[in-house]
Amino acid sequence: MTLLHGLGQTPDSWDAVARNLGGNTLQPDLFAPVRGGAGTWRELFHAFSQYCETLDGPFQLCGLSLGGILALQYTAEHPERVKSLALIGTQCVMPKRLLALQSALFRLLPDKTFQPMGLSKGDVIGLTRSMRTLDFRGQLEHISCPVLVLCGQRDRANRKAARNLCQELPQAELVWIPEAGHEVNRDAPEALAEVLRSFFQRAGKI
Repeated sequence: MTLLHGLGQTPDSWDAVARNLGGNTLQPDLFAPVRGGAGTWRELFHAFSQYCETLDGPFQLCGLSLGGILALQYTAEHPERVKSLALIGTQCVMPKRLLALQSALFRLLPDKTFQPMGLSKGDVIGLTRSMRTLDFRGQLEHISCPVLVLCGQRDRANRKAARNLCQELPQAELVWIPEAGHEVNRDAPEALAEVLRSFFQRAGKI
């Protein structure tokens, strides 16, 4: 199972979930390929696609937020490579107003806030700007594998998107994680691991 972190996170954001899952998990550093340059979404996705080509398929993907968007696009473009897919706090159409507010907030934060990701403030703002036109609604029909859509009950910004995504994917199921916000992997690692384990075990038998 490959666990993909969100923007503002690092691979070890999944450590508690991975411990509770047991077994073999992969936690790639999504930003490593674009460090040292003004990485755009196109470059980030290209690097992620190359990473996926190193994995034996079909494989299981789980992504949160930005990681979920990467997983969603990759599965839509390479449905034969993904056996099952879990999406946490993931949008299939980028909310332009929310991204604009996010970029404005980033500008107010000190540079050291972005150091754990290994990106500069400008890199993060540029990456966010390059995502504004993303819209995967026309590609969802290509996804044929089992899909689990998850959202923290306190993640107000993504609850509607979770419902819409589940409606667009007839093979998807929707699960709410109690007492969790957007960063479900940090807020409720044990509960998340239990839900993921159950889903991927069931999906593996299909």
